[in-house]
Amino acid sequence: MPQREYAGKTVEVDPEGFLVDRQEWTPEIGEALAGEAGIALTSRHWTVIHFCREDTEKQGAPPGLRRIAKLSGVDTKELYQLFPKGPGKLAARIAGLSKPQGCV
Repeated sequence: MPQREYAGKTVEVDPEGFLVDRQEWTPEIGEALAGEAGIALTSRHWTVIHFCREDTEKQGAPPGLRRIAKLSGVDTKELYQLFPKGPGKLAARIAGLSKPQGCV
């Protein structure tokens, strides 16, 4: 697996840039991943990121867009504003998770 350095820490990533081991993620790595995508994280971004990480721990897999919109308190329209061009996939990547099922 390829490796990348984020916030001074070297981590393994898959070919699409998703962390291989979600336990290696830190908020600083999340900031670096967001910066790579051209996103400056706000408290609303962090609401989604924390939801995704917590939901993954409970469910065993990253949540898809519908689950995030339904349960995180951030609706679909806002998700597209926060994470343009594929909010489910981008939110998971920034949260240090694998690509959600059903994301292209």
